Amino acid sequence: MAENMSLAIDPRSGFCRSNSTFYSKRKPIPLPKNDSLDVTTFISARAHHGKVAFIDAATGRHLTFSELWRAVDSVATCLSDMGIRKGHVVLLLSPNSIFFPIVCLSVMSLGAIITTTNPLNTANEIGKQVADSKPVLAFTIPQLLPKLAGSTIPIVLLEDYVSSQAGEAKIVTTLHQMMKREPSGSRVRDQVNQDDTATLLYSSGTTGASKGVVSSHRNLIAMVQTVINRFSIEVGEKFICTVPMFHIYGLVAFATGLLASGSTVIVLSKFEMHDMLSTIEKYRATYLPLVPPILVAMVNAADQIRKKYDLSSLHSALSGGAPLSKEVIEGFLEKYPNVKILQGYGLTESTGIGASTDSLEESRKYGTAGMLSPSMEAKVVDPDSGKALNVNQTGELWLRGPSVMKGYFSNPEATTSTLDSDGWLRTGDLCYIDEDGFIFIVDRLKELIKYKGYQVPPAELEALLLSHPDILDAAVIPFPDREVGQFPMAYVVRKPGSNLSETGVMDFVGRQVAPYKRIRKVAFVASIPKNPSGKILRKDLIKLATSKL
Repeated sequence: MAENMSLAIDPRSGFCRSNSTFYSKRKPIPLPKNDSLDVTTFISARAHHGKVAFIDAATGRHLTFSELWRAVDSVATCLSDMGIRKGHVVLLLSPNSIFFPIVCLSVMSLGAIITTTNPLNTANEIGKQVADSKPVLAFTIPQLLPKLAGSTIPIVLLEDYVSSQAGEAKIVTTLHQMMKREPSGSRVRDQVNQDDTATLLYSSGTTGASKGVVSSHRNLIAMVQTVINRFSIEVGEKFICTVPMFHIYGLVAFATGLLASGSTVIVLSKFEMHDMLSTIEKYRATYLPLVPPILVAMVNAADQIRKKYDLSSLHSALSGGAPLSKEVIEGFLEKYPNVKILQGYGLTESTGIGASTDSLEESRKYGTAGMLSPSMEAKVVDPDSGKALNVNQTGELWLRGPSVMKGYFSNPEATTSTLDSDGWLRTGDLCYIDEDGFIFIVDRLKELIKYKGYQVPPAELEALLLSHPDILDAAVIPFPDREVGQFPMAYVVRKPGSNLSETGVMDFVGRQVAPYKRIRKVAFVASIPKNPSGKILRKDLIKLATSKL
């Protein structure tokens, strides 16, 4: 940045008036100059004093760093012998496991591309991703074979036994067989550049159909640097992996980033509250990454939890997926006074963290998504006029930086509508940035409810509903109406034993909002559908609400 430019940046907010851009106030991250570098080599070359890389929470089986890197070498050798080359796509369909990172790192070390998918997806949904990404090989577990039944892709099993579920599947070998292989120094290796594609993750499709997000080795390397610099990690830190590794949050933290720091990752194959808590106690875990619903559950059951489990080793909880309210943060700190809460905001399209709070002090700016990540720039743009806005003005958040994706896979229209020619990513999130450089996400641009032309943000009404003593969880959606266009409808989960009525809900909100924001329809449900990162699946609720029309 030129000298005169840096003078024009307000040191407090990071805002530069001459180009209406917000600059990160955090120390820029150093990125490797060497262009021919893949993310696997970058991570494995980092010096640290860590011993154990991964522990399987259920079996206690662990992988040391030397075992991990040897396994990555062996598997890469086998993949190379199977003809896997730079640019080939490899599908990984698996729950969390200590073997998940081995597959990702081996594939990426060859310049091939890893595409992951949610094990809960239907065969049909997985089929769509296969048709789009055209993988040449798939890794999966025996129980999930039926979900690949329709495809002719050769399959590697992550476990040794082949069950009756194999059916017609074309199983070529197992991961354990591959790991036994003597790594060969002479294997065919294409030159991999930082700009080459490393991962193809399908965004949750909260707006329209799910799209393949193309992230480069440079994107991932930038994210590894951000993860390591964000937590000044001491050797001996132990992270519990509760979030799915197929999701960007899990992939950048647990399958790649934290490995470079020498930390230990304890892997839960699926989330279950008791398993998570007993694992923290058993392995003396220090960091607990989670999504807001888990945090809320820990606050609600705090008294039973503290009686039953020793969580004294824990010093940090990392929350991502949705901003935490003041009530939740204060409630958590009151019940777990020795644990600080850190929050993060990001998208698959930004390869993970775009903004974060890195200390308890920062998290106490209630409702914030944090400050821009190192080397990240932002604009706040008026969605109607396209004009870049100033401090404390609300518009769409645009991000630019070394971790922003290359584009959507073979989808130029979607790419052009999301990434502009200067590399700005339109996030689809409405926000404002305050005078201290903190980002506040107000809502999803695409999810605003239009009532007689007024814009109603569902997140605002949800926050209000959650402050009601009888409400456990809530979601607000647009309900179509001939006269007004749309009105807000609430889905509400009552606390056990509550007999809160529809009128009770409507009156409670009605007293606190402008008339056009009032909730005009309520349905009581057992739970609110959410994706793995804790985002409300409004599409599903809208479908449910309108199916009866």
